Amino acid sequence: MEYLSPLDASFLDLEDADPHASLAIASVAVLDGPAPGQAEFAAAIRGRLPLVPRYRQKVRRVPFNLGRPVWADDPGFDLDFHLRRTALAEPGGDAALERLVGRVMSQRLDRDRPLWEDWLIEGLPEGRWALLSKVHHCMLDGVSGNQLYRLICDAGPHPRRSLPDHWQPRTGAGALDLTLDALGQLARMPFDQARIAARAVRTPGALAAWLLRTARGLATLGAGFVPAAPTSLSGPLGRARRYAVARTPLADIAAVSDAFAVSINDVYLAAVAGAFRRLLLDRGEEPRADAVRTLVPVSTRGPGGGGPLDNRLASLLLVLPVDVGDPAERLREVHRRVALLRASGEVEAGAALVALAEREPFPPVSLAIRTALRLPQPGLTTVTTNVPGPDRQLYVLGRPIREILPYVPIAERMRIGVAVFTYAGQAAFGITTDFASVPEATAFADAVTAEVAALLVAGRRPAPAPAPAPRRRRPGRTAAVS
Repeated sequence: MEYLSPLDASFLDLEDADPHASLAIASVAVLDGPAPGQAEFAAAIRGRLPLVPRYRQKVRRVPFNLGRPVWADDPGFDLDFHLRRTALAEPGGDAALERLVGRVMSQRLDRDRPLWEDWLIEGLPEGRWALLSKVHHCMLDGVSGNQLYRLICDAGPHPRRSLPDHWQPRTGAGALDLTLDALGQLARMPFDQARIAARAVRTPGALAAWLLRTARGLATLGAGFVPAAPTSLSGPLGRARRYAVARTPLADIAAVSDAFAVSINDVYLAAVAGAFRRLLLDRGEEPRADAVRTLVPVSTRGPGGGGPLDNRLASLLLVLPVDVGDPAERLREVHRRVALLRASGEVEAGAALVALAEREPFPPVSLAIRTALRLPQPGLTTVTTNVPGPDRQLYVLGRPIREILPYVPIAERMRIGVAVFTYAGQAAFGITTDFASVPEATAFADAVTAEVAALLVAGRRPAPAPAPAPRRRRPGRTAAVS
C-alpha cells in the first residue's frame, strides 16, 4: 500500500477543519494559439498519464482514522471528468482571466476522484489560450509541481509520442484489510522506535549536538506563534477567492539582489512587505512592527529538487518589517531577519518534527493537527512562497508557453497569500485574497510591482560618502567659541 506522509495528510486535515478552504494549488500557463480541440487536448494528456500515476489514484481514509490515508487506483477513472474547457468573455484580458481563476480555485476538488483538474481556457488576447492545472496540495508541493511540468510538457516544438499505456487498476484493499494493516503498524511501532533509539545512543556526541540544534530551532519556531498585532488582514474567511497577478522582469529582481548583496528571495519578501505596508496605510491602519508574520515554506528536497510527487517542506515564520518606511532599509531588515532564522535552525527543527510524525502513531498525530487547526491562529497573517520555475522554454502540443502564473491557497484566518514563480525571464506574483474581506487584490499586486521598481531605483543610487574624520587639534591650541 502507498501511504500519504503525515505532511501530505495534514493538507486534507486542514481542508476538513475549515469548511471554507479549498487546499488546491495551481498554475496557469499562457500559450500561443490556436487552442487545440478537445480531442487533441485529451489525447495529449492521456499520452502522459503513465508518467504520473497519482493522476489515476484517489485518497482512501483508513476506518476510524487508525492509520495514514492511502493512495488507491480509481477503478472508475474517467479522464473526461478531469479535463474542463471554458472561454473568457470578450475582450478577454488579464482581469477576465484573474476572475475566472478565482472562481475555479474557490471550488473544492471531488474527494471521490483523483484530486486534479486541467482547464483549457480560450479567448485570451492575441489569439492565445491558457492551461490551468489544479492539484490538491496533499499530492505535491510547488517544487514537485515543477517536475510535473517537465513530465506533461515538451522541451521543444515537436510533441513527444504518446507513451504505451497498459494501465489496469489494481484491486484496492478492503476496509477490513486497511484496518488490520493499520493495527499491525501500531503494534510494531514501539519496537521500531526502540531500534531507532538504540542506533542513536551509539553516537552520543552526534545525538547531543542534534538535540541541542533541534531544541534551539524549536524555541525559535515556537516564538513564531506569538500572536501578531490585530489588523483587518486576518480573520474569518468566506468560500470565494479573488486572484490577481503582478509581473516584473527577473533581471530587475537580480539587479536589486546584486546591488544589495542579498538573495533573490529576500527581494521578493521585501517587495511583499512593502505591499502589505501600503495596504495597511490605505486602510488607515498603523503598520506596526509585529503586524504581519508570514509562513515561508522551505523545500527540504536535495539538490535539483527531484524525487517523488509529494510534499517535502519545512517553514520559516518571518515577521515582515512593515513598520520600516524606506524600501532599501526594509530589504536590509528582511535579509537580516531571514539570516537569523536560518542560523537558529528553525527549518531543521520543522523538518525534525515532520520526520518524528512519520514514526509516531497516526491517530494522535492526526488528532493534534485537527485540534490545532480548529484553534484560532493569531500568529500568522499570510503565506509567501517562492518557486523557481523551469529553466528552459516549454511547449504543449507544439505551442510555446509564454508565461506561467502561480496560485497559492489560503485557509484559517489568513486572508492573503502570495506565490512567486519564475519562468522565461519573468517573475510572476500570484495574489490570492478572501473575496469579501480583501477586495484590494489588484491594488496589492500593483503595489508589489511598485515596490520592486522602488528597490531597483534605490539599488542604482550611489552609496552615501562616509563623513570626513574630524581634524585633530594641535597641542596648545583652543577652539574658538562664538
